[in-house]
Formats: sequence, structure tokens, C-alpha cells
Amino acid sequence: MPVSEANILTALIDGAYVDASDVKAAQAKAKKSKKTVLAMLKESGEVSADLIGQALAESFKLTYADINSNMPGADLRALVPAASAKKHRLIAYKETDKEIVFATDTPKNASLKTLTKSLAKKKKAIVAYGLTEDIDKVLNQYRQTLNTRFQKILEKEKHVAPTIIDAIFEDALVHKSSDIHFEPHEDEAIVRFRVDGVLQEAGRIPTVNYQHMVNLIKVMAHLRIDEHFATQDGAIRFKNERVHIDMRVSIAPVISGEKIVIRLLSSYIEGFGLGDLGLDDHDQELLMAASKKPFGMVLVVGPTGSGKSTTLYSLLRILNNPDVNITTIEDPVEYRISGLNQIQVNEEKGITFSKGLRSIVRQDPDVILVGEIRDTETVEIAVNAALTGHLLFSTFHANDAATAIPRLLDMGAEPFLLASTLELIMAQRLVRKICESCRTSIPAAQAVKQIPANVKPLLGKKKITLYHGTGCGNCGGTGYKGRVAIFEFISMTSAMRELVMTNPSAQEIWALAMKEGAHTLFEDGLSKVTQGVTTLQELMRIATPPVKPVRTKSKKKKS
Repeated sequence: MPVSEANILTALIDGAYVDASDVKAAQAKAKKSKKTVLAMLKESGEVSADLIGQALAESFKLTYADINSNMPGADLRALVPAASAKKHRLIAYKETDKEIVFATDTPKNASLKTLTKSLAKKKKAIVAYGLTEDIDKVLNQYRQTLNTRFQKILEKEKHVAPTIIDAIFEDALVHKSSDIHFEPHEDEAIVRFRVDGVLQEAGRIPTVNYQHMVNLIKVMAHLRIDEHFATQDGAIRFKNERVHIDMRVSIAPVISGEKIVIRLLSSYIEGFGLGDLGLDDHDQELLMAASKKPFGMVLVVGPTGSGKSTTLYSLLRILNNPDVNITTIEDPVEYRISGLNQIQVNEEKGITFSKGLRSIVRQDPDVILVGEIRDTETVEIAVNAALTGHLLFSTFHANDAATAIPRLLDMGAEPFLLASTLELIMAQRLVRKICESCRTSIPAAQAVKQIPANVKPLLGKKKITLYHGTGCGNCGGTGYKGRVAIFEFISMTSAMRELVMTNPSAQEIWALAMKEGAHTLFEDGLSKVTQGVTTLQELMRIATPPVKPVRTKSKKKKS
């Protein structure tokens, strides 16, 4: 079992890595910010993952295996059979002519001594401590492909649908997929995972078996199994011995059968802070200042899948206190958070965003979250709710922050009311992060050639270093692992409110915003490129450089 936070804190204090007073101060901050104590210690720079690993290793009287920096290759993995590695959470970490160093996060396992001695054969066996997340990374590389496992299941089992579905769900969790696609074709169905925003094929299933899987998924999601020509939506809660996760199911009829897309709603949101999203200190201050106002409207804009809901949930976690009444209306309710009153849109029962929002206003709320502003009626009610003493958060589909205002005006919002209620508009996109296990710098001469002419003015004359991922087992050879958001903000200053009253164009709004110090999505992304968080190629895939990169005023970025 993974080591508890309490045991980690004890190991850090006993090993003199932190003072008890530092832990006490972090506990107070953690309670206020709704984060873990370890997260606060990491944010303050008091500890790092390696420091935690060293402290725990000392508490077990073992050496520390820095697996993340020295990922074992295939030759070392072969020294421990897959079954033994998974059962005992044991990997081979290093090998010399005389000894083999094994790493585990369960060093109190009584059978380890005998097992490692037999695996080392004539060499000396040494056991070291490795962090749970690092051990998991290596164990994941033992997994066979889904196609290989599908074949074995089809050969050995009579009722294959439950086993295949479990295998797919477990693989999706291992790869941290956001979506699973089941796509039927004439002879087979293709299974694809969306990982870090990019779809990749995971396996193929014979059509004869696929229909059984469709029916089982319908049963799991409480949908009609006799309906094959209409769209259906449902939900599944998947559990195994280590995790449970909520899944949102969408089924749609296509030419070759029924296509299924399952959205995985991970519980990772519970540990997210604003810094984890990619917000720097300056942008966090803007967002927190707007969220502390007694009334007004904060909008997060961007396309589907850009992380808007995650941002708002992270903010609501901070505001979630016993003395604050937070009510949400969502379609669907993606993350269930204790302390929030969450309403699910149900059009069949007459609960729409607009009707639900009318009811919420009569529920004496302090903070309201509207999952999405979709129509004129919702715009009008939202603006009036924000005007009459409520703090309202919502998402809105717009390409950038400046475009949101003309779109809201076109949807019927009165200019003087919008100017009075809007506090902040935040646009965001998600970019893939460079894999930390294989990140390396790009030679200066090669890096210069990669920078387009229209980007060079944004960098100025300062010397920068570009990074990329070379590809490894941890990232599946892609060079990327995980995602982070890039942002742009428009604050409603007095000058901006006056401009909104004139029914301005997006170009006029952005011209004033840049004059007041706003940065574009691309500029925020570029700061993450120079910090080694993402690559220039990935940024160019998601955002475009501003047409006029020379700015009159720029906020200072903090690394």
C-alpha cells in the first residue's frame, strides 16, 4: 500500500528535512486553500519528490532509487518476471558486475529477501526504496498491448465482453486517457484513447464480439439495450482494487453500428490548485481578486475540451467554505464536490440552464456556477443574477477573450448591463507538456532555426534555451506527458467598461486590453516554452502568434 501523508510528514521531520514548525504552517495554509499539506510544502519549495523519496528511504533504512531520473530499460525489466513485478511491486533498478539493485515501494514485504536473492542468482541483491508513482511508471511498461490481451481473452474465455471491457477501462486509466472511443466498422471495431488531447489507436475487436460489448455498456450505463437508432447518454462508475472513477457515456448510431464515446471524469481535480493549471502568480492574483468580489460575472472561454470546467472547479474548491452557499447547474455534473449544491440539467424534466438558473437565484446563493451559457435567455438571467448581488461563474464558447464580449452582445445582452456586471474574461487552451523523464535541451544552432520569423520579435534579444522530449517508455515514445493550460485575460477596468458601452468590435477590445498590459494565449504559451514546460511546435499547433507582436506594456513573467 502507498505510504500515507501522515507517515511521509513524520519521515520528513524525523530526517530533519523539514521543521515541525514548517509542517504546522503548511497545515494552516492547506486548510485555507483546500490542498494537501505536502502540496503546500512543495509549492513553498520546502520539499520535492526526491526529498520525500530520500526521507522515506531513510525511515526504512534503505537507499533511495531515483527511478524518474534513471528509468530502467528493457534489459533491467527482463530481470524481474512481469507476474512477480506486479505482485510484489518490485523492479530491477541497477545492475553491476557484482550486484543488482532492486527497487520497491513496499519494503516491509516479508518475501522480498528470498525473491530478490533468487532473481539476483550469483550476484548480491540490494533492495532500495522507490516512490510509488515511479514504480507505477515501470510496472506500466510490463503491460501487453490490448490487441495481444484481446486475443488471449477470445481464445480462453466464453463470455468475453466483461473481461475485454475491464481491460480497456484499466488501460485507459493507466494511460490517463480523457476519452475512450469505440468505433464500429464492417469487420471490426476500433478502440482509440484520447491521451493528452491526441487520439491514438489502442486495439481492435471483431464485430461479432463488439455487439455484446455495446449491450453490456448500455446495461452498465442504465440505457435501453433495445434502442439502436437513437442517441443515448448515461453514466458508469468503474471500480477496481485501487481506484474508482466516474464515466460519462454517449452512444450514437452510425452506418456500421453504434459508436460509443466514454469520457473519464478523473478524481484528480480534488487535488488541483490554480498553480497546477498553469496560472502564474500574476494571473492567479487577477482571478482571485475577481472571485472575492461580492457580485459580478467571471467567464472562462474556449473550445470544447480546453479545460474550462477544471479551472472553474479548482476555483470553487478554494471558495468552498461553510459560510458560503455555492450552487451549480451543469450538463452534466462532471465532478461531485462535497459542500456544493449541484443541479443536473434534465431537459426531459424541464430543467434547462435558464429555468434552473431562475430557481437557483431564489435559493439564496452567494456563488453560482452555470456550466455553460448557450442561449439568449440564459445570458439575460445570468447578467441580472450578477447584477443583483450574486457572484456568477460560467463557461462560454469563444475563440478568445476579446471575442466573448461581441458574442454576448449579439446574443442580446444590454451593453450597459454587461459593462456593469462583467469582472473578468479568461480564455484558455491546453498544450502538451514535455515528458520529464526524457526532456533534453536542443542545441542552440538547431533551436534558432526552429523559431519562426514572426515569433522572434516576441523573444527579443535575450538568450533562450528550447527543450523537447526524445521519447521514452514513460511517454510511449511521444516526448510528451500530461497537459498544462495557457491563458489570456481581459480585466474590466473603468476604460474597458466605457468601451463595452459603445458596442465595440473584438479588435477594439483587444487593442485596449493590450494597452493595459494583457498578454495573448501565444505569449503565455511562449513563456512556458522558454521555461521548458512545452515545445514551440506544440504551442504553434494550438495557438498563433499575435499579428502585431510589439506591445506597449507587458507584465513580467515569473518562472
